[in-house]
Amino acid sequence: MAVLCKPAIAVPEYVVTQEDTLELAQWLHKDHTQLKLVLRLIEHTGVLTRHLIQPIDKVLKHPGLDARSEVYEEESKARVPAVVRQALDQAELEARQIDLIVYVSCTGFMMPALTAWLINKLGFRSETRQMPIAQLGCAAGGAAINRAHDFCTAYPDANVLIVACEFCSLCYQPTDLGVGSLLSNGLFGDAVAATVVRGKGGTGIHLERNGSYLIPHTEDWISYAVRSTGFHFLLDKRVPGTMEPLAPALRAVAQEQSWDAGNLDFYLVHAGGPRILDDLSRFLEVPHEAFRFSRATLTEYGNIASAVILDALARMFDEASSLDGHRGLMAGFGPGITAEMALGTWTSGSAE
Repeated sequence: MAVLCKPAIAVPEYVVTQEDTLELAQWLHKDHTQLKLVLRLIEHTGVLTRHLIQPIDKVLKHPGLDARSEVYEEESKARVPAVVRQALDQAELEARQIDLIVYVSCTGFMMPALTAWLINKLGFRSETRQMPIAQLGCAAGGAAINRAHDFCTAYPDANVLIVACEFCSLCYQPTDLGVGSLLSNGLFGDAVAATVVRGKGGTGIHLERNGSYLIPHTEDWISYAVRSTGFHFLLDKRVPGTMEPLAPALRAVAQEQSWDAGNLDFYLVHAGGPRILDDLSRFLEVPHEAFRFSRATLTEYGNIASAVILDALARMFDEASSLDGHRGLMAGFGPGITAEMALGTWTSGSAE
C-alpha cells in the first residue's frame, strides 16, 4: 500500500508581481510588433505573483551558461535540504529509512545528480537508489509519483523520497522574442518541493493505479533548444488546446479502475495555464472549483514546472477537506506531449 504523504514546499524570497512583469515587458520590448498581444496573454495567465532565486535585474542580465550552472548548483544545495527534512518529518520517517530518491528538474544540470550530494549530506544510506529525471519537463512531477508507486509495488516495504527543484528563471533568454517565449517570461516561477511515498503506513493518497499517454507527433510542441547560451524554451501556440485529446486518456485510466473521471472527489493537475484548467473542467464535465488547488498554485507562484502537482497536493492537505475513501485523479503534462496520470484514495492511516 503506497501512500503519498504531505509535500513540503519552499519558494524563494524575490517576488515579481504581474504588474512588474507587464511593466518590464513594455520597457524591454516597446518596439515589438506583437507587444499588445503579449501583454494581453500575460494578463490572462492569472499569475499574480512569482518567486525567483535572484533579483530580477540579475535574471535579466544572463551572465552565460557557465555562471547559471554555478548558480543552479549553489542554490539547489542551499534550498533543497530544508525542504527534504520537512518532507521526511511530515511522513514520520528518517533519512536512513528511504530506499530510493527520485530527483526531478528540467531547469539545470548536474552530474552526478544532486541525489549523490543529498545522500552524503543528509544521512541517507549508501545503498539508497537514485533516479534523476531531467527531460520530462512539467510532467516530471507526475512521473516521479508514478515511478515511486511502481517501486513500492515491487518492494512493498520500501519508502521513496521525491524532490522537485525548478529554477525556471535560469532559463530566461533575452534574445528569444517569439510570442511563446515572451509569454513564458511572465508565466514561470521558481520553487523547491519534496514529498515521500511510504510503502506502509502514512496519511495521504493511497496510490491505486498509474498510466502515461503521449499525443502522437507533438514532440516539437514543447521543447528546449540546447545552445551555448543554455536552454531556449520553445512553446507552440497549439499547446493550450491539448486537453481535448488528453481528456479521453484521463477517462480511460479512470475506467481501468472502474471509476468515472468526471465524478471524483479531488483533482490535482499541472497548472500550465488557465486554459488547461478551463478545458479540463469542460471535457471532464467537472465544476470550475474542482481545480481550485492547481489554480491557487498558478495564481500565487506561477507555473513552477514539475513542482506544481506537489504544491497543489500540499494545498489539499492544508484544506483538510478529504475524508477516508475519497477518490481522486492526479496528472502532470509536459513535453511529448506527455501526460503522467495517477489515481488514488485518501487515507488518514487510521482507516487501515
